Amino acid sequence: MAVREMAAGPPGPGRDGEAALLFERAHYRHDPRWLLPVPPRLCLACALDLLPEPGVSLVRKKHVLSCFRDALIRHTSLITQLVAQDQRVCIHFISMLFGLLCSTEDGSTADLCIEVLIQLITQLKLEQTIHCLLDECHRELCNMPSMRGSLATLTLLGKLVDAIPALADTLVMEHGNLMEHLLRGLVYPSEGVQASVCYLYGKLYAVPVAAEMLSGHFREKLCPLFLSTLDSAQTKELQINCLGLLRQLLKYDLFVTMIMNKSALLESAESVEGPPRENSLPLVLKKLLLSRDETLQVASVHCITAVLVHSPVKHAQAFIHADIPEFLFERLSSSSEVLIWSVYSCLILLAEEPLFFSKCHTVYGIESVVRSLQGSLKVNNTELHKQGLLLFAEILTRQPEEIKLFTSSAMCRDAGRVLQEAVSSPVLEVAAEAVKATSAFLRKDHQSSPPVQYRELRALVEAMLSRCADLSQTPLNRRPLGHASSRDLDKAILRRGKFLQSTLEGFQNACRLAVEFQSEPLAQENPFTAPSAEKEDTLEAFSEFLLSAYDSLCVPMVMRHSEQATHPALMEVFFSTLHSLFVIVPHMREKFSKKLAASSFIRLTLELKARFCSGLSHSALNQVCSSFLYYMCLNLLSTPEKTRPPSQEELSAVSELLQHGLPQINSRGPESLAFLSDRQYVEETARKRQYCILILFYLAYIHEDRFVLEAELFVAVQSFLLSLQDHGECPPPVVFRASIYLLAVCQDKDGALDEVLVGAIRKFLEDIPDLHLVYTHHSSMLKFFLLYPVLMSRFGHRVLELWFSWEEISYEELDCVPSAGQPTLPAGLAALFLILRSSPSILLILLDLIYSSPVDIARKVLIVLRTFLRRNEDIQVGGLIRGHFLLILQHLLVEYGPSTSGASGNLPLLLSLLSLVQLRSESEQELDSMAMKLLHQVSKLCGKCSPTDVAILQPSFNFLYWSLHQTTPCSRQRAAAVLLSSTALMELLEKLLVLTWAKAGSPGTELLCSAWLLTTSLSAQQHSSSLQVHQTLSVELDQVLNVLSFPKKQAVLLSATIIRFLRTALQQGFSSALVVLVPSGARPPPVPEDTVLAPLGTSQVLSLVIGLQNLLVQKDPLLSQSCVGCLEALLDYLHARSPDVALHVASQPWNRFLLFTLLDAGENSFLRPEVLRLMTLFVRFQSSNILSHEEVGHVLQEAALADLSALSNTTLQALRGFFLQVRSMGLLADPSTAQTLQASLEGLLAQASSAQPPLQDMLCLGGVAVSLSHIRD
Repeated sequence: MAVREMAAGPPGPGRDGEAALLFERAHYRHDPRWLLPVPPRLCLACALDLLPEPGVSLVRKKHVLSCFRDALIRHTSLITQLVAQDQRVCIHFISMLFGLLCSTEDGSTADLCIEVLIQLITQLKLEQTIHCLLDECHRELCNMPSMRGSLATLTLLGKLVDAIPALADTLVMEHGNLMEHLLRGLVYPSEGVQASVCYLYGKLYAVPVAAEMLSGHFREKLCPLFLSTLDSAQTKELQINCLGLLRQLLKYDLFVTMIMNKSALLESAESVEGPPRENSLPLVLKKLLLSRDETLQVASVHCITAVLVHSPVKHAQAFIHADIPEFLFERLSSSSEVLIWSVYSCLILLAEEPLFFSKCHTVYGIESVVRSLQGSLKVNNTELHKQGLLLFAEILTRQPEEIKLFTSSAMCRDAGRVLQEAVSSPVLEVAAEAVKATSAFLRKDHQSSPPVQYRELRALVEAMLSRCADLSQTPLNRRPLGHASSRDLDKAILRRGKFLQSTLEGFQNACRLAVEFQSEPLAQENPFTAPSAEKEDTLEAFSEFLLSAYDSLCVPMVMRHSEQATHPALMEVFFSTLHSLFVIVPHMREKFSKKLAASSFIRLTLELKARFCSGLSHSALNQVCSSFLYYMCLNLLSTPEKTRPPSQEELSAVSELLQHGLPQINSRGPESLAFLSDRQYVEETARKRQYCILILFYLAYIHEDRFVLEAELFVAVQSFLLSLQDHGECPPPVVFRASIYLLAVCQDKDGALDEVLVGAIRKFLEDIPDLHLVYTHHSSMLKFFLLYPVLMSRFGHRVLELWFSWEEISYEELDCVPSAGQPTLPAGLAALFLILRSSPSILLILLDLIYSSPVDIARKVLIVLRTFLRRNEDIQVGGLIRGHFLLILQHLLVEYGPSTSGASGNLPLLLSLLSLVQLRSESEQELDSMAMKLLHQVSKLCGKCSPTDVAILQPSFNFLYWSLHQTTPCSRQRAAAVLLSSTALMELLEKLLVLTWAKAGSPGTELLCSAWLLTTSLSAQQHSSSLQVHQTLSVELDQVLNVLSFPKKQAVLLSATIIRFLRTALQQGFSSALVVLVPSGARPPPVPEDTVLAPLGTSQVLSLVIGLQNLLVQKDPLLSQSCVGCLEALLDYLHARSPDVALHVASQPWNRFLLFTLLDAGENSFLRPEVLRLMTLFVRFQSSNILSHEEVGHVLQEAALADLSALSNTTLQALRGFFLQVRSMGLLADPSTAQTLQASLEGLLAQASSAQPPLQDMLCLGGVAVSLSHIRD
């Protein structure tokens, strides 16, 4: 350690304070100002004398230099002021330090001298001192016979130029011959000297002016020496300095060209003359790339990148021929993020050269890239992620289709999973690069290695869409913080738009991939999938996923973004992808088109075209939008929902029309309406454009996208049609269909077309072969045709037929709902009902439809008419319908003669409607001449039928039966006479009655019921009015009695009708002129007591009573009343012939059991009409063993206490009959109770008779017309 000496002598022990560092022999001569007042206490003059002194030890000199360096660093201004006071001292100090540097052989001392010199020069900033030092250096190098001792000088120059870059120009201009010494040092066999020379060269070439002046020196002398030095360098210092010089040279295009040209010449010489003595730059860098030193590897990669940055096209081939890419891919296995990032950057530039791919370097290195990305994504280095994904995207994009990149499906799967992870990155920039790489990855040649892994592709697309959806749903910061905040918001929206566009481009490539695979049989599904497995990994499943994903994710994202900003490039990709989706899943394109149309995509596309595509701007967007509209319109027109599909010829014409017209439509809605309204002469091109506009409006309105005002569109379409008429033009059917539909749906409630336009429409329609060519199903369309008499008279029948053929609502449900329910009508039906109310004559057209239309249409019309008549009872249309039906029926009977086999299949429907109209008629109404004619025609029709014609006979019998029971007695007599005059009808009835007990060939229970009821009615009317009989009916009495005495499982209504028939026969005493009851074959001679009962026998009577009792136990209201009525008639018949037998039958013990069985049906069960009538019968025949006097009194007491106002009129009548019968028999035990009950009954019956009957007497039960009073009374 250096010794500190005091000026007065050696330091004493224990002396305090900082000792001054002096050179004692010379210090006494020095001015005190050279002694630093602050530590370290150094005398600068002493330092000047001590450092060149040969007798002073090197250790002491180093200590002084070190102290001076510390003082210079700590007290820079103080030292520089002292040194700069005297320029001679300053120069002397510099020269002394340089001399020490040149004379010392100790490396640390030299480094200390260089550091002090650099600090002193840079702090003094005196030009003279700088030149002095440069001159000293130059002189030293010039006087040096060998470069052996030049290391210190060269190192000083290098660091000096590094500290003061401006010195580079001075060195080159004023010390030009110094470059020759540098060349000598470069070939000197000392890598230390070579490293110093390269360092100095690097600093010189770092200055552009100096570099330009040294360009000739480099070209002529330095270039080969430098490349050789770099190639042969062994020490890391030389290698690093050489690479540093190279990095500086490679900043200039001139030197890059020189070096690469030199390398090219060397490579040529190698191929022609054998191995050269010099090496090319690619080979030198390749050698460094193969070293194990990571720093050299990074530097080598940086140098390659620096060359390629200037021009990959010029220089990439040299590195590719040197197989540099192969070793770059190998370096991707490194754990150094710096090296990996550098390799990524270098490979990105190499990928711009096609040779990079044609020599299959990417095929060799793609696995390394994928593995590297897998590892890189696990570290937190955004720039590394971005650069790696950028490289991957470049390779995927530029890889030639004929060279398969992924040689195995496993590698392709790994690549997809890497991208899936990358697109899910929370860093937007990373995700954006990943989406671009994904877009390039979705290419057929990248995926076609069987099997195609559709499940992996789906997961990748889902991840991409999910990341985009997350971004679009992230709220934007909209705080109003001024212009800066607004700019930030705009930037955020722009970033979102770019990311969304990239995502859509990726999705579009996935769609293109699906389309291309449709022509590849091996790509349809995974051939290694088990036959029983679910077909998820198939092209069809992938295609359906794409359609669903675009519908549920992409479309909403684009719509949300378009609310903030609309970018033409984004919308171009969006609509182009929509267009491709029509091809991906062909069986879904119609449904998808309808959904798009219903989501206002026609409006959206037209507004986009109007905004961006006017004139010649954004022609690509215009073409994409027009193409989308073209295919969507064709899909909608080819499979319409509300009109018939066009023929192939029509579709071809529309296709050509749309293809030429849509690109020309770039106007907004009002402008299009104005163009449509132009009634001046329109050229053919403009007219076709009008056609296209009308078709677009038509399709939009059909799908509820009404983006122009209806009133304005209504006027525009009128003007368009009038213009066609003015110029004698006839539009294509599809255009006229659009015009008519738009007029119909836009017509105001109070507005109407003028006669001229209506006439023009009729003329256009008459030129069309069939109305279905221009018909579109809509309630407004129906109203339009039926509103104007000119159109209704000519086209009403056909338009109604078309309307019913297209109507899909199930009207059967309406038919089953009673009118009191009044369910809500469908819109179309409600509109039709309004039209029918305003114009009942249309009902005649509907009647024609029932007769002439196909059965399915006729059934719809029938049910609609039924529903209308039930809901509109205030409209009296019976006469209108009956009159028109009479004409139809007369025409039918004349046309088909004696048989109905050729008659229309809709005739039963017409008859059903006729029955309904008859049912609506008021009871006790006189039958007019039309009704009588209709009755006659229906009876004739029935006479022409066979028992198997159930469909015609059932409604006909219903009509005949109702006609007999819904009229006055006088009219009933006339009606019965008309029916009795029909011999064919009587024969038919006889056949049907016989079929009742036939084991086979029965026409059906309903028709049999109607036949028995009609026979009963005719028999009763003939008997009461003594009408002429032209044909009798034979009925086997035994069969009738057997059916009732031994009832089998059969319809209740059939039993009730047969009972009603037998009751009528009993009431007539079996003396009817119409119905002849004959025995069934040979019968044994009657016993004497049976003679009086003929044609009945005692055993038959008892069997019949038991059968009726069994039927009564079933407790069916209609059947019970019929049975009680038959019992009443039977006992009357027996009492008239043999009172004893009548009393015997009435007093049978089973009657009491029957009565109590009926009473055991709940509280006040005796207050039922059939029970009351049965008890009345027992009281009448004094059957006290069945109903005692006490029980009669108890019944009357309970009746007096009951709430009689809640009873029906039928029950009140039955109760009154019971009361009167009891009174007449003198069985009233309690006069007060009797008086009270009588008063209540008379008051309630009087009130009931004055009010409207609450229950309808005429009903249709299971398709059978029934009069309740006929069955009951």
